[in-house]
Amino acid sequence: MVIVLTVAVSLISILFSMVGLGGGILFTPIQVWFGVPFHVAAVTSLFLMIVLSLSASFVFGKAKKIDWPLAVVLVSATMLGGFFGGIVSVQFSGKFLSILFSLFLLGVGYFMMNFREKKRRDVSQAGRIFSWSRSQNDHSYSTNLAIALPISFIAGSVSGLLGVGGGLSQIPMMVLLFGVPIDIAVGSSTFMIGFTAMGGFFGHLVQGHWDWKTSLILAAGVFIGAQIGSRISIGLDKNKLRRTFRILLFVVAGITFFKAVG
Repeated sequence: MVIVLTVAVSLISILFSMVGLGGGILFTPIQVWFGVPFHVAAVTSLFLMIVLSLSASFVFGKAKKIDWPLAVVLVSATMLGGFFGGIVSVQFSGKFLSILFSLFLLGVGYFMMNFREKKRRDVSQAGRIFSWSRSQNDHSYSTNLAIALPISFIAGSVSGLLGVGGGLSQIPMMVLLFGVPIDIAVGSSTFMIGFTAMGGFFGHLVQGHWDWKTSLILAAGVFIGAQIGSRISIGLDKNKLRRTFRILLFVVAGITFFKAVG
């Protein structure tokens, strides 16, 4: 079982590191399908996302695809949210979290179906209170921290509670609300995912959910997969991958839901 899981998480890492997502969307349910208790699967998923983030961030950072100051500021809120989600997760049953997870996937899939990257705009909010003017790779944009920080906290809470990557919320927020170029958003999200997952991981660790032996074995496959996926991502057409993931999300959501209620 561990060998099959290692191969599976490696392939998942290749796919999801391409678009700045942590892979928790599939890391968690694939373990549940193999009989791993949900809470244990969630904390293992968070650990694997930390490994994926470290591996892929090295590639994205070298290619100058990460807005480091923005990522560090936003990740402070996502880490706090992730720790909160990990702590309160013990209050819910595995069945409830599985159903909630499937509904979450359906919502994300619907959002991705209607996702359109807006035309990049200049610093339209410059000079306003809480607005932070940024530039990366000759692109200028402005982030309203009064909006970005609360959303980041919520994204972190979802990550810690369900063992999923905060990039599901962070990337659309950066692109649609603040005009961050999609490639910068993907790279920055990849870096933030690791710290978001770290907050949730320690929250679960307090509750004693971690199977460290299995996690370390699976981590080897994740590290290799993230190296491959992030390198492919540098020159990739992400619109086609986004459509593929949208279909994949609906499939996983359906299987997870029926397994939980059945």
